Amino acid sequence: MTTIHEPTTATHGTLHGKVALVTGGSRGIGAATALRLAREGADVAVTYVNGKEAAEELVRAVEALGRRGVALRADAADPQEAASAVGRTADALGGLDVLVNNAGVGVLGPLEGLSLTDVDRVLAVNVRGVFLASQAGAARMGAGGRIITIGTCMSQRVPGPGGTLYATSKSALIGLTKALARELGPRGITANIVHPGPIDTDLNPADGPYAAGQAAMTALGRFGTADEVASTVAYLTGADYVTGAEFSVDGGHAA
Repeated sequence: MTTIHEPTTATHGTLHGKVALVTGGSRGIGAATALRLAREGADVAVTYVNGKEAAEELVRAVEALGRRGVALRADAADPQEAASAVGRTADALGGLDVLVNNAGVGVLGPLEGLSLTDVDRVLAVNVRGVFLASQAGAARMGAGGRIITIGTCMSQRVPGPGGTLYATSKSALIGLTKALARELGPRGITANIVHPGPIDTDLNPADGPYAAGQAAMTALGRFGTADEVASTVAYLTGADYVTGAEFSVDGGHAA
């Protein structure tokens, strides 16, 4: 079970009365982001596929902060579920102001070993699912709406072989973000993308077998924390004059 740790950063209530949806929010960066947005005053929905218990634990942590929370099972690989999660959030919590596209999958390996199934799955979740959620989210948002997508440092610098498919899928989100910014700007809705570097999570622990090499690729020589990514997401929810931008939270991975 993933343990939910509350960030130590003080809340400023910048999202009081707002509703946020964090896809893939049951653990790691998603869970840290959902909790941070709740600390900033938002009611929060999270989606999950297999992590029901972790998602329900996250909801309890949100509710302990005095906010409403809801956990929704939704597979971003399914086009119907990717879009319907937005409507289900709005129905449960009364609208949508912030969409954090965090759900993603990573398939790493030699180019010649990647199957058509791998390609279809990664592009379905990392690209199509994000597009459909953003499309549905934009339809529900008014002025002040925020679409924030979680990318990767590998869309800016691929340090070695094996990342072709993952880097391809996440790089597509840069173009999507910039196009959303142009299309939704006249409506007062912003779109930005955050690129995490090596982050200490259950899937990629800072004490894991490949951690030393990843940390060595950063300028700071260490893994980041999920809370450090969440703080950047929180900043973007309150940034009115920032859109179509890329933010690296990678310890200097791309430096």
